[in-house]
Amino acid sequence: MDISVVIPLFNEEESLPELYNWIERVMNENGFSFEVIFVNDGSTDNSWKVIENLSNQSEHVKGIKFRRNYGKSPALYCGFKTAQGDVVITMDADLQDSPDEIPELYRMIKEEGYDMVSGWKRKRFDPISKTLPTKIFNATARRVSGIKNLHDFNCGLKSYRKEVVKNIEVYGEMHRYIPYLAKNAGFNKIGEKVVQHQARKYGTTKFGVSRFVNGYLDLATLWFLARFGVKPMHFFGLLGSLMFVIGFIAVVIVGASKLYAMSKGLPYRLVTDSPYFYLALTSMIIGTQLFLAGFLGELISRNATGRNDYQIEETI
Repeated sequence: MDISVVIPLFNEEESLPELYNWIERVMNENGFSFEVIFVNDGSTDNSWKVIENLSNQSEHVKGIKFRRNYGKSPALYCGFKTAQGDVVITMDADLQDSPDEIPELYRMIKEEGYDMVSGWKRKRFDPISKTLPTKIFNATARRVSGIKNLHDFNCGLKSYRKEVVKNIEVYGEMHRYIPYLAKNAGFNKIGEKVVQHQARKYGTTKFGVSRFVNGYLDLATLWFLARFGVKPMHFFGLLGSLMFVIGFIAVVIVGASKLYAMSKGLPYRLVTDSPYFYLALTSMIIGTQLFLAGFLGELISRNATGRNDYQIEETI
């Protein structure tokens, strides 16, 4: 099979028939063998009935129905597990992503050898309250991830080699950082294509302001896991050791200053009367705790079932 189209959705009953007909037309015009996987993320409208009707009308339609709303990342994860196409395309169900982009996204994977291609909605039909935070978010993601050529990490319209989606785990709200997940899995040829962005035709957006806060927290998590996920002692142990040493040196200085004052017959005060003593003691305690956290992290990492799972491209 040439292409699997994975479409996560939540309460998009109005747009689904139009979206599928559009996808089917594009596929037939280009002679692609394909499947369309709708992942119903706990919709409370008639989205599932629409998917069932489409499935009855076309052998290309598959559906996955969640019992409740889990989020876009779990929907993509389940869609990726089901996908059988050589190239996997993801897009949103709100008709803001154009299926006319599919042939070029497919060509870039098959002919130019990209592992994944991310869409870039250079011209957006969104209010500034959404576009400005998005620009700041993407600038931060580029710097942290090291993927300098992407302008829109969170664009729903993307294409992947099958091997990519089968070797990454999209969880929580990590769908925003699939390019970073792919890079961490060893898929480094990541491209970008300017795609058409259309104004929403039906319904309203399902994402609120909280996604920007959560996005930065998820980015910090990914950065830490990529750098120290299998070697937590390198982070916690180093930081803890530094804090302990700084605290210990501070205690020595406080004690030495008292002994010096005593030896010279100068006025002095008890070590426990100095606030620096308690700051130094706190630093030593926190340093010890961080070191132990790193040690416990190493024990957990060494006993994890996937500690020796590596991305092997080929063997001979």
